[in-house]
Amino acid sequence: MNTKQLIRDAFNSGSGILRLAPTWVPRSFCVPGRRIKLHPDDYYVLGGVRGGIDERWLSSTTPAENGPLTGENEGLSQVVYEENGKTVQFLLRDAVNELKGELIGSRIWDEHGSWPMYSKFFDNMGPLPHHVHHNDEKAALVGQKGKPEAYYFPPQLNNHGGDYPYTFIGLAPGTTKAQIRECLENFTKGDNKITNFSQAYRLEPGTGWDVPPGLLHAPGSLCTYEPQKASDVFAMYQSLVNEAIIPEELLWKCTPEDRMGDFDELIDVLDWDLNLDPNTMQNRFMPPLPVRSEAEMNAAGYSEKWICYKSEAFSAKELTVLPGATVTIHDAAAYGMIMMQGHGKMGVWDIETPALIRYGQLTYDEYFVSESAAQAGVKITNLSKTDPIVMLKHFGPENPDLVIS
Repeated sequence: MNTKQLIRDAFNSGSGILRLAPTWVPRSFCVPGRRIKLHPDDYYVLGGVRGGIDERWLSSTTPAENGPLTGENEGLSQVVYEENGKTVQFLLRDAVNELKGELIGSRIWDEHGSWPMYSKFFDNMGPLPHHVHHNDEKAALVGQKGKPEAYYFPPQLNNHGGDYPYTFIGLAPGTTKAQIRECLENFTKGDNKITNFSQAYRLEPGTGWDVPPGLLHAPGSLCTYEPQKASDVFAMYQSLVNEAIIPEELLWKCTPEDRMGDFDELIDVLDWDLNLDPNTMQNRFMPPLPVRSEAEMNAAGYSEKWICYKSEAFSAKELTVLPGATVTIHDAAAYGMIMMQGHGKMGVWDIETPALIRYGQLTYDEYFVSESAAQAGVKITNLSKTDPIVMLKHFGPENPDLVIS
């Protein structure tokens, strides 16, 4: 059977919902926080030279940019289809290209010709360096797209806070470009002390942050759910973190060849107004917001909250279905979802939350819901008498349901 027929059969048999396999991604410059349910023996299963696995990518049609050792299809989600006792897999990217608007909606397909976002779990034991994601204009110079992203800290994955549960965001008001340029010039001299000019915020499970392109940020050590635009563009501006030296090549990552060594180009990547915003907490922090009256939702057997809502490039919700309840949830747009807690049924599918996953093991905790299925309504039954179902749902750009007053 050819791939096109497999895609069509999988789509139809799932009533417009596709089951996805776990997608694990290593990072050579990170130490895993060991909270994303991967088996303890498997965090370095790809070899020490690749680094530890500290990310799980969700609903991804975006390849990981991990240098010359990057594996084939690394970062790309696979659809799982079972028929007549046989299990086959194919790329979600191929399903999007084949089904087009039938899967992701004509609004998104006609404008983007792809699924233009993905999410991930980022699970690092320590903080990351102060770094930046380029905007569309700067990313286009190296053949990529700009990258806004957002953070949410799921309570289910944060039984410990790691080494440093604080995130530096932006730069302190009054900081000058000359001061930051000097830090970048000192990148190869040990600690370039760039965070002397920044401010850190304590991270709180059950809340989140918005991170537009051009904004310096040094993510802390909580396990993080990160919806983001479909891109892996970045550059590291801090040279020493947790006594670990950051390779100079990461300072110049995603810089055009003809601008290598030009520190003014690095400064130009920064959105200066965003970085020096005196109201960063007010403008970037995201407490969860109920999608409607909590009393109304609880009476119907569920609770749903916006958890990422300040970017036009994506949005995300947390859905809780109360023990023993059956609900039908309508959304205007296609979305990916990942189970955080509980078990039950979602449409024709079993849904469950594994406690431990081996590398390569297939699960029933991640799905992609087509626009048609979302609009028709997804029936969810919680089969537990005590445990809520909790799932996170990540949407593409300009979600029609996203109206924040």
